[in-house]
Amino acid sequence: MRPSRRHPLLVPALLCAIAVLAARPTDAVEKKAPGDGGTDAGLSAQVARLYEDAAVATQQYEAGRLEAEVQRAKAQRLEALLDRERREISVLHEDLGRIARAQYRSGGDLPLTAQIILAGSPEQLMRGQQAFSQTNLAVNNAIEKSRRAEAKLAADETEAATAWQALEKRNVELADLKTGIEQKLEEARRQLQGQADASVAAGACRGAVRLDQPAVQVTSPWVPPVETYELSAGFGSGGSRWANRHTGQDFAVPIGTPVRSVGAGRVVSVSCGGAFGIQIVIEHAGGYYTQYAHLAAVTVDQGAQVTTGQWIGQSGTSGNSTGPHLHFEVRVTPELGSGVDPVPWLAARGVPLG
Repeated sequence: MRPSRRHPLLVPALLCAIAVLAARPTDAVEKKAPGDGGTDAGLSAQVARLYEDAAVATQQYEAGRLEAEVQRAKAQRLEALLDRERREISVLHEDLGRIARAQYRSGGDLPLTAQIILAGSPEQLMRGQQAFSQTNLAVNNAIEKSRRAEAKLAADETEAATAWQALEKRNVELADLKTGIEQKLEEARRQLQGQADASVAAGACRGAVRLDQPAVQVTSPWVPPVETYELSAGFGSGGSRWANRHTGQDFAVPIGTPVRSVGAGRVVSVSCGGAFGIQIVIEHAGGYYTQYAHLAAVTVDQGAQVTTGQWIGQSGTSGNSTGPHLHFEVRVTPELGSGVDPVPWLAARGVPLG
């Protein structure tokens, strides 16, 4: 197993609302090819559309998860602040008790008439009155400060709980949305592969389906055959399923993943059946050919001209395959047996893999 390398399948805006996903059109986005069933085309389009929806939902879910981490850190800071507020309130209560005890000991609880009678002089009476007023002011201030602190504490606790509950509710909704899309995608993949297996068993391709490919921003004349992938079996590796050595590079991808032409060229063959299942061979300038095998569907016709990055099919596990992947070859002739290692061949053209 070679190291994996991931490339973003889609980079949607993180603020894309859930309602956008719910409102996505449900009609097929493919045109019916000559001799091709509308149901087949609709299924391929559904898989392609669900891939896009799943990518958006995953981005939203990841954004929500990251926001939850930020909110969790904020909640921890707020909890520390609330603890400090609780300690300050406890100190205020202690101050109130201390002031009350001091007032009692100093005679602050005596009525004014008794203070006048007991006073030795007008100056002593004035000092007593001043001390009494200051004590009362201190008590009142302490009580008011304690009340404000308790009210702020209650408001902060309510705000923290409300914010956390809202975030948790939204993340649950995003997780449910993501799970629902993935379940639909898995069922659509199963049906798509079932159609591919039937075509291979019959030895007759269903014909090209037409997918509305998103606008391609290609800045290089060569690209990887799939956008998001993990490299699996490499060129020349051994295995019980091959007569000699592995003749290409495998890209482990789910069924229905859009497969791209690595460069501009002409489709020289589209075939079904045999060890490679549904496969496409494209001729490129310079005398090289690329093969894309074990597909679930094709989106181009034999003889068609293709551009770099153009969708030419959807990955699958048709033919002699142990699981979903794209088998990719680079050859010097259209036929099997003339392959070269695809990894250095692509690297020499500015497309490093792994």
